Amino acid sequence: MTTQTMRQTFDAMRAASLRAQTPPWSERADRLERLRALVMDHRKEIAAAISADFFNRPYQETELAEVFPAVEGINHALRHGRKWMRTQRRSTGLWFKPASSRIMPQPLGVVGIVVPWNYPLNLAVGPMTAALAAGNRVMVKQSEFTPRFAELFATLVRAVFAEDEIAIVNGDAEAAREFSSLPFDHLLFTGSTAVGHHVMRAASENLTPVTLELGGKSPAIIGPEANFDKAVERILVGKTLNAGQTCIAPDYVLVPEGQQQRFADSARRVFNAMYPDIARNTDYTSIVSPRHFSRLQELAALAQMEGASATPLSDMTPDAATRRFPPVLLTGVQDSMRVMKEEIFGPILPVMTYGAIDEAIAYVNAHPRPLALYLFEKNGATIERVMQQTVAGGVSINDTLLHVAQDDLPFGGVGASGMGAYHGEHGFRTFSKMKPIFHQSAFNGVGLFKPPYGKTFERMMKLLVR
Repeated sequence: MTTQTMRQTFDAMRAASLRAQTPPWSERADRLERLRALVMDHRKEIAAAISADFFNRPYQETELAEVFPAVEGINHALRHGRKWMRTQRRSTGLWFKPASSRIMPQPLGVVGIVVPWNYPLNLAVGPMTAALAAGNRVMVKQSEFTPRFAELFATLVRAVFAEDEIAIVNGDAEAAREFSSLPFDHLLFTGSTAVGHHVMRAASENLTPVTLELGGKSPAIIGPEANFDKAVERILVGKTLNAGQTCIAPDYVLVPEGQQQRFADSARRVFNAMYPDIARNTDYTSIVSPRHFSRLQELAALAQMEGASATPLSDMTPDAATRRFPPVLLTGVQDSMRVMKEEIFGPILPVMTYGAIDEAIAYVNAHPRPLALYLFEKNGATIERVMQQTVAGGVSINDTLLHVAQDDLPFGGVGASGMGAYHGEHGFRTFSKMKPIFHQSAFNGVGLFKPPYGKTFERMMKLLVR
């Protein structure tokens, strides 16, 4: 889509939005149902396109991590959306009665969504669900790193939606820049922190409010009283899903002192049980592109050159032809290493130790606030201590990733890991103007509070200010 066509599409959406400023729930539900049918009816084609873009990604992984949460999110919105859009009564100050106050949720207008390559279906449909439930028109920029899926999705959307309802924009980084510069009523971006800076800068030219879902280094802490082997299993599941190409994947692990070797031994058992004969196992996802494959190789090699030790979880070496990169643990890492400075976004997992739980807390707090934090622990007091003393975008206790699958919990970052949130009602509110309305009564005392100020005014102010 050219810049001119992009702008024309936006203008058509804005005009349609102004003609039907607050669509009824029946229209919103119809759009959500069409979106759900699109996903359900074409899920095999979608999984095949995504697998081709990655070189290999099992359809089961697309079903679990993309189709399921996308459809569940739509079902949740269909169940609750009518209630979300109701006008809400609010209390009115004593001195202003018998006036009344209320909040009316209203669509913002035209919403822009920039989608990353790692979960191109779910990270498009999830925000779209919230925006459509809120009554908006939606433009979506798909990633150039998943071109087969992007083209398929654009074709499917064009067959089901009018162009002034949902429009898909495909193109390179330049198209993404032009897209982010459109005067949207709200722009949601999911991607890297580095690109997030550019998106926010472009949006600021139009004072477009943004929701940024970024990433960073999400820690997993194995507490002193955790079920250790179960913790290792769940961390490995979270780290190997999509070959670690997940914004909320565990980025490093903190284990009690003396437990690094136990972690490595357990992790190797777990991985080989999940992915036997890894060289030919089609359950394991490939790295999305040669550039990202090379980046991961470089991260691991640089860390070892600077003194870290590597423990592969498989006998297979990384294969550039298939972009298959088996997991590797790194011990002896330092904060100065590149692998500890940037989000890994792949199956490399640094394992570090701590003495007391306060040391683990202090380490997390000494670094930018993460998008996710994982704590494995049985002791309730320790769990509460970590929850009270750390800040993260979201938390799963005794598991990984699953907080993001809860439609009644907001999903979003904090600080360097992002701003704003969506999912469920939180997404509805993100893409709505919660408009406050004060309704003055025909009989009121406001007339006493106007010039000329005299004794009556003074007496009334003494009643008010005390």
